[in-house]
Amino acid sequence: MATMYDFNVKDRKGGQVSLKDYEGKVVLVVNTATGCGFTPHYEPLEAMYRELRDKGFEILDFPCNQFANQAPGSEDEIHEFCTMKFGTEFPQFGKIDVNGDSADPLFAWLATEKPFEGFGKGLKNAALEKYAATNNKKFGDKAYIKWNFTKFLIDREGNVVSRFEPTVDMKEVEDKVKAIL
Repeated sequence: MATMYDFNVKDRKGGQVSLKDYEGKVVLVVNTATGCGFTPHYEPLEAMYRELRDKGFEILDFPCNQFANQAPGSEDEIHEFCTMKFGTEFPQFGKIDVNGDSADPLFAWLATEKPFEGFGKGLKNAALEKYAATNNKKFGDKAYIKWNFTKFLIDREGNVVSRFEPTVDMKEVEDKVKAIL
């Protein structure tokens, strides 16, 4: 059975990083964008990181431009935006695709382990679901991730334990992280 530790990803400079480097830690993997309505999630993510990193918590940030072209900058531009605007200190990796034939294998695995179950109830969530469905139609059965700021919680053994769509309240995400720490 695969775990997160079986994957390699690219850092912002194009170098290979083994996710085995995070073995024994609780990890939140997030696909992000700098021009999204959910971009303010960086603030509570960074606050959670600063509070919990000494307890064995990591956040792995993967910029993605597949959702309405909301991360058009280079890796350096994206990193500068995040550090200047939100003071992010957690690791940010190279820009990736999370859907389609070019989807990063890590995200295809994450989404297979915890498939999409909807954005939740309410008018705003229904509107996002409709917009996401239109955007992701081009990826067919390889539309693994439905929108920016989808988060996957990984336990200390490298297993996916939760998936949080961007519409999930960040307090709920933090509570689940703390519960498995």
